[in-house]
Amino acid sequence: MTWGSLSSLDSRPHSGYSDAMKTELIYNRAAGPRDVHDDLAKALNYLATRGWELAVHETQRSRHATELAREAAQRGADLVVAVGGDGTIGEVASGLVGSQTTMGVLPVGTGNLWAHMLGLPVWSPVYPSALMDAARVLVKGERRLIDLGKAGDRYFLLWSGIGFDAQIARNVEPHRDIRRTLGNLTYVVTGVAQAMAMRGTRMTVVVDERAQRCRVLLILVSNAQLYGPSLRVSPEAQLDDGLLDVCIFRGQNFVDVCRHFLLLLAGRHEASSHIEMLRGKRIQILGEKTMPVHLDGDPFGATPVTIEVAPRAIELIVPPWAPANLFRNGGDDHESEVSLGARIHRGWRRQRRHLRIESARILEQLGRYFGKDSEG
Repeated sequence: MTWGSLSSLDSRPHSGYSDAMKTELIYNRAAGPRDVHDDLAKALNYLATRGWELAVHETQRSRHATELAREAAQRGADLVVAVGGDGTIGEVASGLVGSQTTMGVLPVGTGNLWAHMLGLPVWSPVYPSALMDAARVLVKGERRLIDLGKAGDRYFLLWSGIGFDAQIARNVEPHRDIRRTLGNLTYVVTGVAQAMAMRGTRMTVVVDERAQRCRVLLILVSNAQLYGPSLRVSPEAQLDDGLLDVCIFRGQNFVDVCRHFLLLLAGRHEASSHIEMLRGKRIQILGEKTMPVHLDGDPFGATPVTIEVAPRAIELIVPPWAPANLFRNGGDDHESEVSLGARIHRGWRRQRRHLRIESARILEQLGRYFGKDSEG
């Protein structure tokens, strides 16, 4: 199949969908642990049968997705779809800031944190049709204006990290082939090695002109709730509240790193006296020595750094069953106009889909566990 022309697709309009969406997909072939070419071709055929005009562009280098998204918006695309992992999604979002183009996501990455947070279908051995279901979300999903974070002239969708995790990102970045093969295990191994050598740095953190000085291991500035598939670092974060959530992990050494990690696993970090939770529109970070910075997992220089919120910067398609607490209005602009029966039905549909996704993830984990056990 030739990506450029898509001439082999059936482009006849579907009777149930009248709007021909001018859609450009930005595909990172290097994303994720598996080749999704065949699954993507099926998803594109489905969109084409809805009457959508499609074009696919492959990324060739770092930050290329941002350039491609900006060019697509300038050409008047109605929708730009990020086909990749969290890094690709963040880059595409950056390229659409200031445009009228809507963004969609077909998740094919390794971690897929953005997809897990929103409830987007994610492939697993027991959920092979996930990419097709994610394509259906593009057609039937809801549109939401969401915030982005900004550092310098770069934007981020999920979070920016300063310190511990940014150093991990910097160490892993040159080894893309290993990361593609080992997946998240690459970050685990690198993280353990980094934690053993980690030392806290005395930093000044200014959140909306309120300053504090402390010795820190990691600072997270989040636009999203999740940090890792099951770590809800900023449980109160919302995608459209015009604020960024700041989590400061104080400490000096490996013991403090382990303590923070255990508290995160237990969901008790907000009550810790060694972890500060703040919220604001503008965050300035500087210290006695420089600390590395990342945006959505991609290395981004070092401190000092100023991070700001870009409120309602892009329009995004989200699943109808996306968690209501991600949005100020509960995820529905017209909820008050919908009948009680319709709201109950919608809630049940969201829960059913969410349970399906979670069940697939649990079955996948069990399969891996018992597979390893039998090999041993």
